[in-house]
Amino acid sequence: MAAVAAGGLVGKGRDISLAALQRHDPYINRIVDVASQVALYTFGHRANEWEKTDVEGTLFVYTRSASPKHGFTIMNRLSMENRTEPITKDLDFQLQDPFLLYRNARCESFFLHWVVLHLKFGQVFKIVQCMLLCLHLVSVAMGGVSILTNANV
Repeated sequence: MAAVAAGGLVGKGRDISLAALQRHDPYINRIVDVASQVALYTFGHRANEWEKTDVEGTLFVYTRSASPKHGFTIMNRLSMENRTEPITKDLDFQLQDPFLLYRNARCESFFLHWVVLHLKFGQVFKIVQCMLLCLHLVSVAMGGVSILTNANV
C-alpha cells in the first residue's frame, strides 16, 4: 500500500494512507501505528472454534478529532468492506502471543493474526493500552468509575 519503515508509514505513504482512511471517516486526523498484514478471525459459537473472516489487510491505529477519539481499521484487501472499531471503554483487548484478541461493545469476539510480522503485536497492544488508560484517567477525573479490569491492565 505504501512505504513502511520500522516506526510505520513514512512521508508520502502516510499521507496517502491518511487520505484513504479519511474517505471512510473524515474525523481521522493522525495515524498512530500500522501493521502491514493482519487477518481477522471470529469465534463461531456453533462450531466452538475460531473461524477466518473475509477481512485481511493493513491495520491502522489512529486518532480522531471527534468522539470516540481513537480507533482502528483494517483496510480489507479481500473485499470493499473494511473492519473498523472505536477504541472505547467497552473494548476488551488482550495480547495472547501470537494473537491479539479483542471483544467489542457488541460482545463480538475476534482475534487478529499478524500474517507477516509477529513483532508488531506488542507495539500495537501497548498503543491501544495507552489509549484505554487515557480513557480511564478522563473517566476518573470526571468522577466516573474505573473502566480498567484485570484483562486490560
